[in-house]
Amino acid sequence: MDYNSYGGGQYSTTSYGAQGGAGGGGFMGGSQGGSQASPAGKGTYGKDTLRPVTIKQLLDAQQPHPDAEFKIDDVEITQVTFVGQIRNISTQTTNITYKLDDGTGTVEVKQWVDSDATTSLDDAFSTTTTSKPKLTENEYARVWGRLKAFNNKRHVGAHVVRPITDKNEIQYHLLEATFVHLYFSRGPPEQFSKAAVDGANGKYGQPQQMGYDQNGADAGTMNGRKMPNVSPGARRVYGALKTTPQNNEGLHVQNIAATLGMQIADVMKAGDELLSHGMIFTTVDDNTWAILEF
Repeated sequence: MDYNSYGGGQYSTTSYGAQGGAGGGGFMGGSQGGSQASPAGKGTYGKDTLRPVTIKQLLDAQQPHPDAEFKIDDVEITQVTFVGQIRNISTQTTNITYKLDDGTGTVEVKQWVDSDATTSLDDAFSTTTTSKPKLTENEYARVWGRLKAFNNKRHVGAHVVRPITDKNEIQYHLLEATFVHLYFSRGPPEQFSKAAVDGANGKYGQPQQMGYDQNGADAGTMNGRKMPNVSPGARRVYGALKTTPQNNEGLHVQNIAATLGMQIADVMKAGDELLSHGMIFTTVDDNTWAILEF
């Protein structure tokens, strides 16, 4: 993956068919997105970008006024891509409506029925010439489209909705969406690498040691960086995830609660706080977490 173009609002190539305009794969800026955009979107013709997101980010996106583009992390979004589990499929004469859930929220996805156009777009995402898997309820799918609002209700107008055949794509996408969110909200990772080197060289005084008390509360740093302003409960949960021996899948909520002597409801609340700050991520299910290292 190449993220060097994020700072300029461009999007480069990713895996699993979610390529953007800067890399020339899957979607070319100002092509399909520009032709299907509403009149309000004409100003973005030729500079559309494709951003990986979660459904919660779509639901929380800001829109300064009805004719403006939506913004996430104070950055305009035009084309978006996300993954989710199909909860319902409603087929009409002119369109198909899917209800998708990715664990952070649910959203309706509407795809207009146009056999010629749909075939050509889906073929661009296909990796085989054999018959492709069908979209079915309770299975996962990737969506590529544009966030829209009608009668104060948000939905995604889809260019492509395709089934996910490799479950690794689900975790990959969540990590990618987290990376992009952190890039825009905290800056490129290079600045943290420089800060770590400068700190090791003594430019900022004595290096601060990472430490946790007996309750799992951390000393206020996160891989050499200052921890965001989170609640004491969130700090305890983060400390437990950081210090407790575990495999690549991380720790389950029940294990964290047992380790810290906390109520499961309190651990869940702390976990939601850490997830919203991009400090941890879910692994095998929504109740198993691991530290997000970057």
